[in-house]
Amino acid sequence: MKVVGVTQFGGPEALAVHEIEGVHAGSGSVRIAVQAFAVNPTDTGVRAGERDSSAQSAPYVPGMDAAGVIDEVGPDVEGWSVGDQVMAMALPLTGHGGAYVEHLIAPVGSFTRIPRDTSIEEASTVPMNGLTAIQMLELAGLERGQTLAVTGAAGLLGNYVVQLAKAAGITVIADTSEKDQALVHSLGADHVVPRGDGFAEAVRAIVPEGVDALADCAVQRDVVVPALRDGGVFIDVRGWKGNGAEGVRFTQVFVFDEYRSFEKLEHLRHAVEGGTIVPRVAEVLPASRATEAHERLEAGGTRGRFVLTW
Repeated sequence: MKVVGVTQFGGPEALAVHEIEGVHAGSGSVRIAVQAFAVNPTDTGVRAGERDSSAQSAPYVPGMDAAGVIDEVGPDVEGWSVGDQVMAMALPLTGHGGAYVEHLIAPVGSFTRIPRDTSIEEASTVPMNGLTAIQMLELAGLERGQTLAVTGAAGLLGNYVVQLAKAAGITVIADTSEKDQALVHSLGADHVVPRGDGFAEAVRAIVPEGVDALADCAVQRDVVVPALRDGGVFIDVRGWKGNGAEGVRFTQVFVFDEYRSFEKLEHLRHAVEGGTIVPRVAEVLPASRATEAHERLEAGGTRGRFVLTW
């Protein structure tokens, strides 16, 4: 089967289409004929060799989001049939590997049906980003009416955090650049402030005591920590342990823990069907243009996700 990956870690130019031996569904799993896979920031780290690759051999395949059709059902699998359209989370460099593949082996729990009236391409942007957003909100531990600040609100992860937080009755203060104001307002944020060095000051102008939690989707870190109240929670997406700021609880997202979080995937499916969250595809490209997708993602400014197809 064809995969997109690297034989030597490096820049976007290291990506290429490779032919490897086919795979088959084992006990408790299905095989998905992948039709679309999303390109996420975490994929660039896999490609560049920033993650432990000792559990697998080359070619090393990125990708945590895929959607397609089940074409093989393994033993001991109930409730799933050949022909079911599904969206799945994958684990690159471990287990069954990344999502940039023609066929993905997915254990039960790591996938669910695509949302009604949603394209395969749109569905491929939901699992990993959505599960990350849910985990961030769980770590924040907020109740209705409490306040959450979100950096990187215009990015897809930020979109999902804002939209899910609003659905939970949380007051949201979101950042934006001038060009993304309309987008961020459309997410339903209660307050929109400028992105950048003045973020914490702008938040404090709205909530003088500081917000209850901060979801740092844009990796702003030290610059935005002062937006939190004493006892507030800072949620980081890249493993940052914090700067030791007094009175702040620093915590980290690890979405790999959500690999078989079926109930949460179902929650995301219903959230898309009900319009609570809205998938956004920046552009659909053939898998052979993975290098271009990574180059454009790393250049910044992408709204939505690039989606690759076979």
